[in-house]
Amino acid sequence: MSPLLILAIVLSYFGVLLVISFFTSKNVNNEGFFLGNRKSKWYIVAIGMLGSSISGVTFISVPGWVQTTQMTYMQMVLGFVLGYIVVANVLLPLYYRLNLTSIYTYLENRFGIASYKTGASFFLLSRTIGSAARLYVVANVLQVSIFQQLNVPFWTTVIITIMLIWLYTYKGGIKTIIWTDTLQTIFLFTALIATIIIVTKELNYTFSESVSAITNSPMSKIFEFSDWGSSRHFVKQFISGALITIVMTGLDQDMMQKNLSCKNIKEAKRNVLSYGFAFIPANILFLSLGVLLMIFANQSGINANLIQADNLFPYIATHSLGSVILILFLIGLMASAYSSADSALTALTTSFTVDIVGIKNKSENQVKRIRKRTHISFSIIMAIMIILFDILNEKSIIDTIYAIAGYTYGPLLGLYAFGLFTKRQIYDKATPYIAILSPLLCFAISYLLKTQFEYSMGYELLLLNGLITFVGLSFFTKK
Repeated sequence: MSPLLILAIVLSYFGVLLVISFFTSKNVNNEGFFLGNRKSKWYIVAIGMLGSSISGVTFISVPGWVQTTQMTYMQMVLGFVLGYIVVANVLLPLYYRLNLTSIYTYLENRFGIASYKTGASFFLLSRTIGSAARLYVVANVLQVSIFQQLNVPFWTTVIITIMLIWLYTYKGGIKTIIWTDTLQTIFLFTALIATIIIVTKELNYTFSESVSAITNSPMSKIFEFSDWGSSRHFVKQFISGALITIVMTGLDQDMMQKNLSCKNIKEAKRNVLSYGFAFIPANILFLSLGVLLMIFANQSGINANLIQADNLFPYIATHSLGSVILILFLIGLMASAYSSADSALTALTTSFTVDIVGIKNKSENQVKRIRKRTHISFSIIMAIMIILFDILNEKSIIDTIYAIAGYTYGPLLGLYAFGLFTKRQIYDKATPYIAILSPLLCFAISYLLKTQFEYSMGYELLLLNGLITFVGLSFFTKK
């Protein structure tokens, strides 16, 4: 397919988003940018959050995982559901009771200003790196499929990608994103289901034959109970999935900002639980697509080296299944990636404006100026991070994101756990040092276990990190 035609599809896609932005960003004040004036309908938020939670990384990486880890990722997905139940029944009521704009304001109320700034800073660090990693996947695919053939360098592709996201988010914020993410989620799953149907036809399978092929494949293994040393053991995956959801949703301004835009706590709970349970069928679809793609690759004699890890879906979509699949792939990829990136950019803007700069005693116009400058600044930072990921050439981005989460969200987990499950007060100024020391200790422990005992720590690193932070805080309590 012509690169110019693909470029036209990309620009048309963004044209639709810009039209939505035009209508939803009219007369938006700071409250509308941050929380949508707390008038969002829960089912609209739920649809959009499903897409933004999945992201472009899931769209590309999860199908490729069946080659090495079969369907054991579903163990983590089951843990996600438990995590969403905790978020809906523990954290959401707290945030609504305190009427928060930024969820990290809780840490100031509970411990003090140093803890508050520490929590917000760790979120800003983690979300900036994670969002850049997710966008790197999309920028890389766009580079290979479009811009490389037009002799456009990668850094230009990155700048164009970020600018397009900035254009439809800078004015309307969360009020715009709730609607653009909903539309993008619909695009995403339409593309996913249509791709599965077309691949099934290419294999000359009926529906029942495709189901049988998937279930009978050795790649369909879900549960791992035998090897405790494996990072894929059920207990590790399930608990880690629950904890990752609690910290990457419940303690994450990006995800909770949309929840806080709902009319009341009852609707916010419905939102969280509905899209939380929807993760099960959604990820089954992604993994099933991965199995079908591997069967197709084997039957077609595709070189195994060309479809390793994150390359499985992109390579087959761009080289082996024709123009329709390529268009569906690009639409699904853009929908999943941009629905995640746009909300992240808005959340980073919100957190830095509210938590780091502060909006108390500032006029509406002063806050608006700070917000716009912050929005531009984080757009530039994310562009730089994406280029760095390209230089590092990391192959499996989803592993990288979860590893980063284990180190950066761990202190947040420990802080909130200490605040919620104890009544003790701490020496607030000690918090930053504990939060920095904890990930360093986790890295040392993980390295020691790997080199001395051949034990590979998986996502349970997050639990260890939170525990060390919790214990560290307990040594600095006041009488």
